[in-house]
Amino acid sequence: MNPAERPHLSVIVPAFNGEDRLPASLRDLGEWLDAQPYRSELLLVDDGSRAPAAKVMDEFAARRPGTRVLRQPENRGKGAGVARGMLEATGSFRVFIDADLAYPPGEIAKMLAALERGSDVAIACRVLPESRYLMSPSFFHYLYTRHLMSRVFNLMVRTTLLRDVRDSQAGLKGFTARAAELVFPRLTIPGFGFDVEALFIAQSHGLTVQQVGVFFRYDDEPTTIAFSQSVFRMMADLARVRRNHLAGRYR
Repeated sequence: MNPAERPHLSVIVPAFNGEDRLPASLRDLGEWLDAQPYRSELLLVDDGSRAPAAKVMDEFAARRPGTRVLRQPENRGKGAGVARGMLEATGSFRVFIDADLAYPPGEIAKMLAALERGSDVAIACRVLPESRYLMSPSFFHYLYTRHLMSRVFNLMVRTTLLRDVRDSQAGLKGFTARAAELVFPRLTIPGFGFDVEALFIAQSHGLTVQQVGVFFRYDDEPTTIAFSQSVFRMMADLARVRRNHLAGRYR
């Protein structure tokens, strides 16, 4: 691609079903991108969704220039969707964001600004003092258990793989084109643990990672059982990343 034609920003949205929330999320993302002064593209990665959600994505892409739908033939996991979007994107800077927009579209600008200032990777960090939350009072009774489990898990991540990363699992991260093209071909985990693997690959290649305070909205909360199961899956993924590293798979 001619450098003059390259979008400044690519936004990648991995999506699996969610036809009830997608119309509003895509509208808000499109409106935000259209208001920016630079060229951009929006990549919707359909990770094997049901027909209603697939139709929402297709119809939105048909209406809005600069939007593409990348369709996975089956549900492979968020990590596989993000990796495909990052590698098929053409922007100088590439940011992925969760389809539920728990991080409002304007938070993308914070990732982009960190990349423009010279960081290779920018990640949302919900535990920085400047970060802010919006949540329903109905979620208050989850806070202690969720916070305790999150901190225990993060301690495992920092002890075993990512010493300086305080919030590896936030669903808003940005990469320069060079960083994306270095990290994502080496990704081996298609599901829950892909964030840690991607950051570990970036770290092992000497890329700079900036943690950015964000505004985050709680619209949903997993049960303690579901969260516990996720932590056990992540423990297995941490061991997999360590094995891959020792075998030289990330070189």
